[in-house]
Amino acid sequence: MKVTQGVYICRMRDAEQPQKILIVDDDTPFATTLANSFRKRGFLSFMSNSEDNAIQLAQKEMPELAVVDLKLWHSNGLKIVEKLKEINNDIRIVVLTGYGSISTAVSAIRLGACHYLLKPSGTIDIITAFDRTKGNFEVDIGDKQNAKLKIDKWELINSALSQNDFNISETARQLGMHRRTLARILNRGRKQTS
Repeated sequence: MKVTQGVYICRMRDAEQPQKILIVDDDTPFATTLANSFRKRGFLSFMSNSEDNAIQLAQKEMPELAVVDLKLWHSNGLKIVEKLKEINNDIRIVVLTGYGSISTAVSAIRLGACHYLLKPSGTIDIITAFDRTKGNFEVDIGDKQNAKLKIDKWELINSALSQNDFNISETARQLGMHRRTLARILNRGRKQTS
């Protein structure tokens, strides 16, 4: 992919076949907007809101690129990353999340994602992320003051969320806090990274 004066040109296998991209996200309006944006830039895009459907689409269409939300209603996006890499080891995957942490970013990269972005991320951010070198990523956790404390807190919360398949109630119970308190912390964290 080349960026020329704000115009995005995707690599073509040949003059008639654009790159295929799979978008896996249970936020249908967001996924639809993203899919349409990629189509306008010359990609052939497919959408899925579940793990099973995403795997079926990947087996049928063999996309070269994928955008996978970390948290789906009934699945963990990391499982999808792993399965997509089993289907096609050359697929380039960008993981999106509203729950940013270093541990989940590292897990995504270890499983084969080429980059990890915090929501909201647009098409331009995602296209840029596809070209980044594996392991070269950043996770913005807010300002530098008290960064160690913030990292430790987010690590603990996100590790517990991941272990509980992003079930907020169960995570709050394990962390010994009220569900609403945890939800407020997560919402505040999302707003700071927006």
